[in-house]
Amino acid sequence: MKKRIVLAIVGLLIVVGLLAGIKFLQIGKMIDQGKKFVPPPETVTTYQVKTQQWDAQLNAVGSLAAVQGVTVSAEVPGKIVAIAFQSGATVKAGDLLLRQDTSVEEARLPGAEASAVLARANLDRTRSLLAEDAGSQLDFDTALANHGLAVAEIEQLKAAIAKKSIRAPFAGKLGIRLVNLGQILKEGEAIVSLQTIDPIFADFALPQQALARLEPGIPVRLTTDAWPGQAFTGKITALEAEVDANTRNLSLQATIANPKQLLRPGMFARITVGLPGRNEVLAIPATSVLYAPYGDSVFIVEDHKDDTSGQTGKALRQQFVRLGEKRGDFVAAVTGLKGGETVVSTGVFKLRNGQPVVVDNTLAPDFKKAPTPENN
Repeated sequence: MKKRIVLAIVGLLIVVGLLAGIKFLQIGKMIDQGKKFVPPPETVTTYQVKTQQWDAQLNAVGSLAAVQGVTVSAEVPGKIVAIAFQSGATVKAGDLLLRQDTSVEEARLPGAEASAVLARANLDRTRSLLAEDAGSQLDFDTALANHGLAVAEIEQLKAAIAKKSIRAPFAGKLGIRLVNLGQILKEGEAIVSLQTIDPIFADFALPQQALARLEPGIPVRLTTDAWPGQAFTGKITALEAEVDANTRNLSLQATIANPKQLLRPGMFARITVGLPGRNEVLAIPATSVLYAPYGDSVFIVEDHKDDTSGQTGKALRQQFVRLGEKRGDFVAAVTGLKGGETVVSTGVFKLRNGQPVVVDNTLAPDFKKAPTPENN
């Protein structure tokens, strides 16, 4: 019995040893194959670095503001008896917008005018008596004061009536009506917004380093998401007298022609300030850049000779660069590249330094400084 157990154990050990040996040989072959394995070259698209002439310009974002804008409100409390405008209408300076109830003032006005007539008669009478030495100076002074008070009462009533006829302070476009007929207005209560929007102001800011190149009259170009593909032109009309101590930015104001009133106050806008002169830059597609917190880089395609096979192919060299301004599909490479070098133009996130590649520009994108993508 013991002999059978020993033979079974020995047989089991032999089987396990054979299996372990076979597995060891298989793993060894796999390791050798892994060492000898060369990954196939990655297919890439490329772009040749070259010098481009770019117009000197500064880019900023800003907001639009009305040349003149106000919320028309009531100066004095009163009941609305007439509304003379429609929401969204265009008005001229002095156009009637709204009338409040003036029945009390109009009822008091005839009495005040009668008092003024009586005061004038008394004044004339006392003046005549004083000239004939039949009246006293005190009576004349009293009559003169009473006449002045009566005239002032008339003017006060007329001013109160005029204040209850609310008119447009300047020409412009009205907003949405905020009041209704019969409503009791409080002092200062809003009635409607009035904005002058042709032309319109664009308010924006630029770094203080640009101050030496800025002055009134420099042309600007404005675009907004509300009207894609359409540009509006104007000129810088004012520079702030001081630089913001917190941001070190200089505030500017440009005046933009807006004859069709497509632009409205409060809209977000992108502003391009056109400066005199042109700059030479080494431009590369923005998709060529591998952006990273430790530094931006590109992959340069170079000739590479395989030490094993002796064949010459293409391989990548990762190069760190410092980027400048962007223009459409391009970005300027300030340092790190030379004219004539070839960089990978797309798909750089999946590449690595020293990787072999095959160049195929069949499906390479058409990079432009002013792209006009379709809105699908």
